[in-house]
Amino acid sequence: MPDSPLTVPIEPPAPSFFRNSDLPFVLLRLLLYLVLVEAFTYGFFWISNFFRPGSTTPLTTTNLMTSECLRLAGVFAAAWVMSRPEKRSLGGYGLPLRAALGKRFWQGAAFGIFEISAVLATLAALGYYHFGSVEIHGATLFRWLAFWLAFFLVVGLFEEFAFRGYAQFALTQGAGFWWASIATSLTFGAVHITNPGETWVGITGVVLTGLFWCFTLRRTGSLWFAVGMHAAFDFGETFLYSVPDSGMTFPGHLSSATLAGPAWLAGGTAGPEASILDFAVLLLFFYVFHLLFPLRSENLAALEEPVSNG
Repeated sequence: MPDSPLTVPIEPPAPSFFRNSDLPFVLLRLLLYLVLVEAFTYGFFWISNFFRPGSTTPLTTTNLMTSECLRLAGVFAAAWVMSRPEKRSLGGYGLPLRAALGKRFWQGAAFGIFEISAVLATLAALGYYHFGSVEIHGATLFRWLAFWLAFFLVVGLFEEFAFRGYAQFALTQGAGFWWASIATSLTFGAVHITNPGETWVGITGVVLTGLFWCFTLRRTGSLWFAVGMHAAFDFGETFLYSVPDSGMTFPGHLSSATLAGPAWLAGGTAGPEASILDFAVLLLFFYVFHLLFPLRSENLAALEEPVSNG
């Protein structure tokens, strides 16, 4: 009887650069992504200024919207380039097109409006916030309303995808979800430091908010909840309740609102997101969201699988 042929196990091919989830490779991919973001954003701004010199300054409504849209285009373009060798769809980085402005978005919007309303209602009850009189009327009111709704939708899309899109997914592969969340949330807070009127308490609130939005990503499998909450909260601060937003006060707000009181309670120059009341609401949100959105294995798979098949 002849000897049985020796069976040699076939080793799987070594992971390529874009498929390797070891931390050094992930960091190199993230660095490449950031270089692409800068390159695309610079290019888009250059093209915009070529056709409309000075189109991003001063901060008129048109220039505000143009700048934010160009930044959004920059992060999307960079992620699309990275998605090709990684064999992912662009929606695989947290913003699936099929869920655009769907149920999760509106659930997030409800959380955002509730958050800012709860904080300011409490401050109003204590005598520290006054809505004042309505400052704009008629067609002007509807123009500002439409502008701020559209603008903060773009802001929500840009900031969520910039900090919790490709960067969050890549770092999750190399370091795990929560280490990635800490890194992206600290970075999210750091970029707000240069805002006029921002404070360290406000920055801490931004970091905590970033962690909550990472938590919503983990539990829902997408960024649409976070986009809705982000847009609604900013809209509530800037237009609806007419208070500072991350240390900045914009024109076109609804009323002549006033916000006073001790900084730890009212938020000081940073606005109500630096209030101890907002911290309390966010901590409550962690618990409520935990109850409403239990952890599902399919969401974890979407977040942590290095690449998609095909």
